[in-house]
Amino acid sequence: MAVTSSACCVPIAREALSESDAAELATLLKAVADPVRLRLLSMIGAHPGGEACVCDLTGAFDLTGPTISHHLKVLRTAGLINGERRGTWIYYWIVPETVARLGALFSPLGEPAPEAQAVTA
Repeated sequence: MAVTSSACCVPIAREALSESDAAELATLLKAVADPVRLRLLSMIGAHPGGEACVCDLTGAFDLTGPTISHHLKVLRTAGLINGERRGTWIYYWIVPETVARLGALFSPLGEPAPEAQAVTA
């Protein structure tokens, strides 16, 4: 199930997540909770031009093509990447809005919540 919400989530250090937001974000977190998928996402995002051919990705792993395809499918189903067939190859790119939801979820952890600031002041 792809996460389709374009609204950015409320950071967990600021407000408790709703049940629906938690379910959507859990799908994203499960997708990146595998080292191969996390590396694939990173490799796609860091690739020149912001997109990578599957042929550029497979050589970095000691895995079969079908296994890499499975991991890419999980990322795509979660809505973290998108892709397009060009000839015999598929090119992938990150979906920035979806990846940004993950970043927004944890971004304020370096800053205390407003209530914590008031208590320590």
